[in-house]
Amino acid sequence: MSRNIIYIINPVSGTRTKKDLQQLIEKKTTEAGIKFQVFPSVASGDYAFLHPIIKEQQVTDIVIAGGDGTVSQAISSLMNCGVNFGIIPCGSGNGLAYAAKIPKQPAKALDIIFNGKPTAIDGFTINKHFACMLAGLGFDAKVAHDFAKQPKRGLTTYVKQVIKNFWAAKTYLFELTIEEKKFIIDAFFISIANSNQFGNHFTIAPKASLADGLLDIVIVTHQNKLSLLFQTFKQVVGKNKLQQSAVFENKKGVIYFQTDKITIANQSEAPLHIDGDPAETPTKVQVEIKKKCFRLIQPTDH
Repeated sequence: MSRNIIYIINPVSGTRTKKDLQQLIEKKTTEAGIKFQVFPSVASGDYAFLHPIIKEQQVTDIVIAGGDGTVSQAISSLMNCGVNFGIIPCGSGNGLAYAAKIPKQPAKALDIIFNGKPTAIDGFTINKHFACMLAGLGFDAKVAHDFAKQPKRGLTTYVKQVIKNFWAAKTYLFELTIEEKKFIIDAFFISIANSNQFGNHFTIAPKASLADGLLDIVIVTHQNKLSLLFQTFKQVVGKNKLQQSAVFENKKGVIYFQTDKITIANQSEAPLHIDGDPAETPTKVQVEIKKKCFRLIQPTDH
């Protein structure tokens, strides 16, 4: 079956000029002899309007040029259509793309789309909302909410928001239910990761795999700010070992474990982000893995 690609381009993600990107896409896809068409991303994240096009025109691949939020929305809407997904990373973080070893350079990303291998990977649901990479409660979500309000995107803007929020960071009270056991935790943030990073090669869950059927949970507990910096650094560089999910005797520093589902009572109403996009603050969060639920085109040596 010959390939037929739909490209979805987010016109506002990241900082790259999208006009030049679309020209590059059209040029390289034409040279590859592959049929294609281009659509802009939609703010609602609902791509149901593409369902009849995919079916009638026998579309084989959906390629998203955008950030993690756009990628997540498109996959959520279209993963039951029997297509493969590709990514041209042009957001501020690009966590899923980098976890899959997809480079940020558009020409190289396109080469992977043309020559790579579709591989089934996991996603997860958070209160029945699909996520493909990372969700978080607390500090990182507060940064995501503030970042979304900024007129200018990009890594520099994001770093400024991290620094600004660090000095005002507070802890939140959570009740976790794992394997029918309950734990009360006072924490700066909880990260729920399918991918191994926040984005920009900043690794928050070093042991995370896109296709192991498990979520990596990272909890940074109540501590002074100097310790917070040190413990987060240890986590990022992979010095913290995975713990058994039901063992929380050491509630200081970082708690790092894997599970296929978790329920979190958000007692202090910590803010939430899903794949880097701000979400409404929930009082309860139910998270569950969706094993190998979509196919992502990755480098053949990945």
